[in-house]
Amino acid sequence: MKKDDDILKYFKPNLKDARRRTKKVTEMTSFEIDSKYLGLGNHKKYLIQTYGCQGNEADSEIISGILEKMGFTKALSPEDSDLIILNTCAIRENAENRIWGEVGRLQMYQKNNPNLIIGLAGCMPQEPYVVERILKSQPNVGLVFGTHNLHMLPEYISEAFYSKERVIEVYSKEGEIVENLPKVRNHQFKAWVNIMFGCDEFCTYCIVPYTRGKERSRRPESIIKEVEELVAGGYQEITLLGQNVNAYGKDFQDIDYTLGDLLIALDKTGISRIRYTTSHPRDVDLKTVLAMRDCKSVMPHLHLPVQSGSDEVLRRMNRRYTKDMYMEKINMLKEHVKGISITTDIIVGFPEESDEDFKKTLELVKEANFEGAYTFIYSKRKGTPAASFEDSISDDVKKERLLKLNEVINDGFKKGNLRFLNEVVEVLVDGPSEKNDEILAGYSEHNKLVNFKGPKELIGKIVKVKITKALTWSLQGELYD
Repeated sequence: MKKDDDILKYFKPNLKDARRRTKKVTEMTSFEIDSKYLGLGNHKKYLIQTYGCQGNEADSEIISGILEKMGFTKALSPEDSDLIILNTCAIRENAENRIWGEVGRLQMYQKNNPNLIIGLAGCMPQEPYVVERILKSQPNVGLVFGTHNLHMLPEYISEAFYSKERVIEVYSKEGEIVENLPKVRNHQFKAWVNIMFGCDEFCTYCIVPYTRGKERSRRPESIIKEVEELVAGGYQEITLLGQNVNAYGKDFQDIDYTLGDLLIALDKTGISRIRYTTSHPRDVDLKTVLAMRDCKSVMPHLHLPVQSGSDEVLRRMNRRYTKDMYMEKINMLKEHVKGISITTDIIVGFPEESDEDFKKTLELVKEANFEGAYTFIYSKRKGTPAASFEDSISDDVKKERLLKLNEVINDGFKKGNLRFLNEVVEVLVDGPSEKNDEILAGYSEHNKLVNFKGPKELIGKIVKVKITKALTWSLQGELYD
């Protein structure tokens, strides 16, 4: 095992390297676990704590799959664990602070179990300062790896358990595609399906292009095979994942095949429902919109982040579209996909956002008729261009703007729900409601949360529900014969 100085020299991530993009063909490999690692986890238990986006959730399913191939079984609590992995998010500062607090809290379990290994994975380790902090002040963390080397986990686990030394390996590279990675799905009838990885947009506020590498698409035949296997296993719904999912296939050099083509192909697999996320407005094209219209399994809901309604703020964010260009995409979607529900992401308090800029955001929200949004106060991320932007907006002004924005968003949420009052919708039943075990809950085609009374035998099935009450964030109804 290398000394800390060597680790810093050879394994510390580098944002300059992480930014590099070339036109070379993405390397494709296939995962196969070496027989020497089989059984290494026998009589050992693991726990994964996942933070962040759906991509992280999908990665955690892969980590679980690899560990269980090695013989590990899932623990019920930290006290019961031999290995705890925090699969982390780096998109906002408060998320990182929560994770650092959890890293500190978990060390108390090492007092009773000195052999317990705590690992840090995901996007945070891709940031250079995170690895430095671990090496200098987090001695309880014994395993660190990033987003590009999940397939190396058996080797890392073997080293960590048997060498009793810290294993820290984080790659800064464009990335590859590794097929045949095992998964332990966290849901019995809904599944995440990665169709591409990475992002080439380089929005000035975002660290993701540095942590996830370049845009690279899985081959369609691999995706279709995975979905066919899910259908055979009784799955009802898939969500196609990518940091910029609408850019799928645009990196292929040998075929003309994009997201619209993939949706058409997956519609023929027999899967009941298809969703996809997250989209960048620039890459929403007519072929994809027409596939949403024509494919019965593709749900009439799209999450399309806008971030701001001000052209000047969008320019400083490097979003590479204007408010009018965004609205053209919205209008195209509404023209072809009748009754579509559109949600979004919005950042307030971006450096030097003026009152007029914020007013334009409110105007856009009303014009677009969003039916929900994730709203945030701008969070500075080390290593991004926006981190060096001058910012004279007070915290009080930022909070006031967020409150005003949320009032308008919530109004749109309620109006979007009211249009289903007295209508019959189809609901994929997830399980009992979080607030009432006697009520079932699930999501409609338009991604509306629906609560209704019914037998638990309906869990995992798609049923018809007549909506009797529309609340701001959910619908209530009754089973419809």
